[in-house]
Amino acid sequence: VQLQASGGGLVQAGGSLRLDCAASRRTASNNAVGWFRQAPGKERAFVATISWRGDTTDYADSVKGRFTISRDNAKNRVYLQMNSLKPVDTAVYYCVVGRSGHRFRSSQSVQYWGQGTLVTVSS
Repeated sequence: VQLQASGGGLVQAGGSLRLDCAASRRTASNNAVGWFRQAPGKERAFVATISWRGDTTDYADSVKGRFTISRDNAKNRVYLQMNSLKPVDTAVYYCVVGRSGHRFRSSQSVQYWGQGTLVTVSS
């Protein structure tokens, strides 16, 4: 499965961005998917995940209430709506496919990684 993320860019604090991830084939529609991010000088960290049906989600505490993950299995796409962005949200964001249909937080549960898209939030 190849994952192509887009939608990153430069935004001022308080602004919004929507990340879009396209999967190369329908295998991803049977698996949970998610987003991780890696800030400069830090390790990759969990951001959000959604089950294969799209009926349950989970978020890192740092983004809860500001970010929303969703998916469209018919289009093989995953989205991350990011509102009220803060400078600490600056990172490369990676869309990922999990090893099963269940939500996950650990990078150990990731089967496929996308190439990443850079989000920069200015103060």
